[in-house]
Amino acid sequence: MTADSRTPAPPSARPKVVYVMGTARSGSTILGVTLGNCERVFYAGELGGWLVKSGVSWLEGAERERFWSAVRERVDGAEELFGNEAHECLEVSLALFRIRGWPARRRLRKRYRQVSEQLYLAIARESGATHIVDTSSHPLRARELRGLGGVDLYLIYLVRDPESVVASFTRSDVARFSKSTFITNAYVWFTNLLSSSIFLSHPRDRRLFVRYEDFVANPESVVRQILSHIGGAGGPPDFAALRTGIPFQGNRLLREGEAIAFKRDTGPPPRWSCLTTLFQLPWTVVLSRLRPAARLHTPLSYTGSHDDVG
Repeated sequence: MTADSRTPAPPSARPKVVYVMGTARSGSTILGVTLGNCERVFYAGELGGWLVKSGVSWLEGAERERFWSAVRERVDGAEELFGNEAHECLEVSLALFRIRGWPARRRLRKRYRQVSEQLYLAIARESGATHIVDTSSHPLRARELRGLGGVDLYLIYLVRDPESVVASFTRSDVARFSKSTFITNAYVWFTNLLSSSIFLSHPRDRRLFVRYEDFVANPESVVRQILSHIGGAGGPPDFAALRTGIPFQGNRLLREGEAIAFKRDTGPPPRWSCLTTLFQLPWTVVLSRLRPAARLHTPLSYTGSHDDVG
């Protein structure tokens, strides 16, 4: 949604939060931008960084600054959670292994959920949108958001070929965020474990499994299926002129300009890795059976078959 298309949301509006879950480097930003160009959908970016950055976006732009300043003013008492503690204790996957942080998780959870709900309500009021897309990715954040009483939570479990994810993390031109092949595989494996568990425990009518490669190959079909599943209005946007909008934060795609063209060609396939293939083999089987799932050639009325998981 663009600034000039926003209208105030009615006070009784109950926003629908579309949370994109999965590993980093899986294409969540381009999916979020695409959905944000659909009718009454606002792409908020990676809201998992909202508390970390004290509600102030590091991305430039006067419109973005005005919008997120207005949102921050609507969220009461968030200052007590500003910083890294809530993020480290409640959102990142490694929090499960930090035993010393468990008391803090119990202490912060109630207030964290209250602030998160206020944040989504504030975004809905300021944007006039019925749907808010959050591409924070963290599966544990999705688990916490399920406890919000004032929003309807929809999960999109976005998965990309693990060879591509590993290749992205081991690129030399992004050394600041690079990881070894083994560490990346362990990260992908554990994230899939958490994400699959949370996905299957979420109501079937409010979850959808999406493969990045299917989205790139036929974005019109996949977006139509997503909109149908989340109760969105209208149809797919103009993929030749997608407005990046004013998300709080995201990857470097958001710095390419106010409008971008969707690239259907993902380039040459990543280099094959025996380690990655063997490491991720169990998930090749499990993920292929997750339902409901967006498909390239599946009718919108698809509801699954007898051999579906969940």
